[in-house]
Amino acid sequence: MEKYSSKIDHYIEKSQDFAKPVLHYLRETVHEFCPDAEETMKWSFPHFIYKGKNLCAMASFKQHCTFGFWLEKEMTTMKEITQDIEKNSMFSLGKITGIEDLPSKPQLKKAIKEAMELTDMGVIMKKAAPSKTEMEIPEYFQTALEANQKALDVFKKASPSFRKEYITWIMEAKTEATRNKRMDQAIEWIAEGKGRNWKYERK
Repeated sequence: MEKYSSKIDHYIEKSQDFAKPVLHYLRETVHEFCPDAEETMKWSFPHFIYKGKNLCAMASFKQHCTFGFWLEKEMTTMKEITQDIEKNSMFSLGKITGIEDLPSKPQLKKAIKEAMELTDMGVIMKKAAPSKTEMEIPEYFQTALEANQKALDVFKKASPSFRKEYITWIMEAKTEATRNKRMDQAIEWIAEGKGRNWKYERK
């Protein structure tokens, strides 16, 4: 892994214009306060790795960005920062449309340092209980759905768990080629009203 990955450069460059300064700011802030951080792409969005562990991650969508820490449920700083934020996206900082939507730099520094300390202590992310809350649909998957009206209609009416299984499967693809292959398969199955694991469901 590299301190600065060309894949992250490419990700930021392909993002919406409003998102670029946000992503650049977050990237530099993480490196400023965690000099040992390394960059990589996981599940199709940028991650910052500290001592081999996920420290934090960011992502951009068509109309907003997200940012958060993997151990945020264990972090007192994040509880303080997010107490008045509507948690409606993949990370608890909510939907970010500009740098002004982010916590102050001293707050971010405190959060990054706490995340590092927890990592040093060997704290791991607890598995969350099954949730009925909605999961963010990646822009590339939304675009693929919109290209197939039948699949889009089925997906909209399906349960949160139905959607989550497909979104997770697609985001976990290690390469773009695998992701595209999974999306093609997903669109076909969704249009037929089949769940992600339909082959194993009881008939």
